[in-house]
Parts: sequence; structure tokens; C-alpha cells
Amino acid sequence: MTDLLALSADLPLVTVADGAVLIEEGAAPGGLLVLSAGGVVVEHDGVAFARIDTPGAVFGEMSAVLGRPASATVRAAGEVQVRVAEDATAFLTDNPGAALTVLRTTASRLDGMTRYLVDVKRQFSDAGGHLGLVDQILDTLLHHQGPVTTTGSARDPEGDHAHEEPSGEAEGL
Repeated sequence: MTDLLALSADLPLVTVADGAVLIEEGAAPGGLLVLSAGGVVVEHDGVAFARIDTPGAVFGEMSAVLGRPASATVRAAGEVQVRVAEDATAFLTDNPGAALTVLRTTASRLDGMTRYLVDVKRQFSDAGGHLGLVDQILDTLLHHQGPVTTTGSARDPEGDHAHEEPSGEAEGL
């Protein structure tokens, strides 16, 4: 995670007071935040489920990348300093190392959650009644593939379309 801290060193550094909300659950997609100092508590539906105090930890990436409202609230637990990328997509597009670091972080979180869900699935697979539904629900969650994506880049933001070669110049290649 320190890689992301180094890669975000040029971003604005913002100090946040104890108890302040950095990201509000349900809020429209916003910037990407990189923890520089301090710690945060992550909450969903008012229930705290994680405390993070590792410099270089990233927040807001899911909402920004998926274009969906924030899935959790991130609240300062003491004074916090974060690097802020107001345009998360531009930051990740312009900094492939940062994009790879965020991808690794997200993949690690997904791997941990998948292992947990498989364990729960095993525990309830033979249960009857309403507990038996856990197996079916987890099957659905484990096989959800998310939204369809399209290709594109800074040079070709439209992606997924036929490209015509310029006349004459590229014919000899």
C-alpha cells in the first residue's frame, strides 16, 4: 500500500477532523482518497465493520470505478490526512502503477470475501428451512459478474468500434 502513497504524493493533502465523514454511504461517486496518516472506520447501514490505519490505504475507488453511489461510510477516527484525487478515473488512467496497486487491493479484498462466503456456504449447504436459502443466495453472489464494460483509453475514449485506417500512411506497415 505504500506504493499508492508514493504514487499519490503529488495530490492535494487534506486534513480531516476526528469524527468527520470522508465518504457518505449512498453519495454520488466522487474522488479517490489515499490515507496518508491517521485511521478511519468504515460503516455500512450504521454498523462499523472495519478500522483502517495503514498509510496508502485507498477509499472511494469502488464508487468511482463502478460509477455507483458509495457502498459505505468512511469516518475519521482521530485526525486524518488523505491525498485526494478529485477525478479518480483520470488519476488511475494517467498512473498505471496506481491503477495496478488499486486493482491488487481490490482483488485481495475480493479474495478474502470469496473465501469467507465459501466457508459460510459450506456451513449452511445442508441446512433446511430459511437457512437453506443461504446456499442459493451465496451462489448468486459468487457468480455475479457486474456490469458489461467497454474498451477505451485516453487516445480512444469511444472504444468498441471499427477503426478505419488513414488512407495511404499505414498501408505499408
